[in-house]
Amino acid sequence: MALALTRIETGSGSAARELEELRRRLSPRGDIVSDAGRQKTIDVFGEALSPAQVVERICRDVAERGVEAVLRYTRLLDGCDLSAEELRVSPERLQAAHRSAAPAFLHAVCAIRDRIDAFQRQLIPRSVTVEREPGIRLEHRYVPLRRVGICVPGGAAAYPSTVLMTAVPALAAGVRELAIVAPPTKYGSENDDVLAVCHELGIAEVYRLGGAQAVAALAYGVEGIEPVDKIVGPGNLFVALAKQRVFGHVDIDSIAGPSEVVVIADETADPDWVALDLLAQAEHSPGASILVAWSSTVLDRVESALTARLAELDRAEWTRASLEAYGRFVLARDEEDACRVARELAPEHLHIEAANAHGMLETIPTAGAVFLGPHTPVALGDYIAGPSHVLPTGGTARFASGLASTSFLRSHSVIEYTAEGLDAEADWVCLLAEKEGLTAHRDSVLVRRRQS
Repeated sequence: MALALTRIETGSGSAARELEELRRRLSPRGDIVSDAGRQKTIDVFGEALSPAQVVERICRDVAERGVEAVLRYTRLLDGCDLSAEELRVSPERLQAAHRSAAPAFLHAVCAIRDRIDAFQRQLIPRSVTVEREPGIRLEHRYVPLRRVGICVPGGAAAYPSTVLMTAVPALAAGVRELAIVAPPTKYGSENDDVLAVCHELGIAEVYRLGGAQAVAALAYGVEGIEPVDKIVGPGNLFVALAKQRVFGHVDIDSIAGPSEVVVIADETADPDWVALDLLAQAEHSPGASILVAWSSTVLDRVESALTARLAELDRAEWTRASLEAYGRFVLARDEEDACRVARELAPEHLHIEAANAHGMLETIPTAGAVFLGPHTPVALGDYIAGPSHVLPTGGTARFASGLASTSFLRSHSVIEYTAEGLDAEADWVCLLAEKEGLTAHRDSVLVRRRQS
C-alpha cells in the first residue's frame, strides 16, 4: 500500500501556513488525544473535558486530597488498584529485576552510563571568585538541586534509555535525591529493564505512578512521596500540561510535545538511510518526520524507500498513521532555502545528510540537537552519544535548550565587604538611593560608615 504523504513546495503561498499548522498540532496547544483517550475522559469525569481541564482537575485534587486522589486516578485512568504502601517499588523488587537482567544488557547500561557521565561532567561550570578593590570579595556559586523528580514514559514501549538520559546528568551535577515515576504498566514501573537500570544507577525511589497525577504528587508531595525541587522527563500531552500547571511551585525542564525530526538531504544522501531516519521518529507515534530537499528526485527516491522499509517494521501500522498525519516532504528552492525552513521549524532533532553539512550547520542555530553526516543517525543521540535525549520540541528550540547536567544546578551570589570596601563605594550607593527616594537604603550604608 502506497503512503499518502503530504508534499509542500516552499514557493507556494500556503507552505508557511501548512508547516505552522503542523507545528501547532504537535505542541501542547494541539490537544492530540486518541479517540480512546477522549472516551476515557468522559468515563472518568462524566463530561468531555479538554486535556487542559482534565489536568487542572487532577492537579487540584492531588494538591487538596493527597495520596487519596493519587490512588483514585491511578485506579480510574490506569486501571491499577494500589494501596498507599504499594505505590513505591520495593527494594527487593528492584534487586530482583537487576539480578534477572541479562549480563550483556547490564554491560551496555554501564558503558552508556559512563559515556553520558563523562560528557555531562565536562559541562558543569566552575564557581567564580572576584576580588575588587581592597576589602571587596564577590562570588558566584553553582550548587546542585537537592531533590529531583523524573518522569519515565511507559504507555506503548519501555524506555530504560530515558532513565539513563535523565538520571545520569542529574547525578553528574551532584543531585543527591532522585525520585522516578512511571505508570504501573508492563512498559513502566513493572518493566524489569527499567527497574534494573534504576538499581544499577543507585536510584532507590521508584513509584508506580504515571500521568498528571504523578507530576502533581512530585510537585506538591503526598503521603509517602516527598515533594521535589524540579521535574524532568518526557511524557504524553497530559504529563506536559501537568508540568506546565505546576511550574512556579517547582521548576521543570520543558513543556514538550511529540518527538520530531527534520532531515535535510541532497543527492549525496542514501535514500534508504534517510527513509529509516524518518521512520525512527514516526514509530514513536505520534512523531513528526519532515524531509527537506531542493531536488524532487531526492524526495521521490526517499518516498520509495519509505514504502519498502515500512512493511518490515514491528510497529508498521502505527508508524504509517504517524507518517501520514505528521510527515511532510518539503521541496525547497535551493540549499539556502532549505536551511531557512529548518531554522524556522526549530526542530527537536535536525539531521543534515548533505555534502555541505558543516557549512549548513552554521546557518541553523535553532535545533535541540544536530546530527551531522550520513553516519550519525539520531538513534546515537537517543541512546549513547552523551547529550541528553530530552530536548525542546514544537519550535521551542528557538529559545529553549535540551536537558543537561547544568539543568540541575542553581546559582547564587555571595557578597562580602570590609569597612574599607564599604567606604570605597558608599557614595555611589547613597547617590542612587537618594535618586530613587529610598532613604533607608542610604542610611543602612551611612550608619556603618560612621561607626567604622
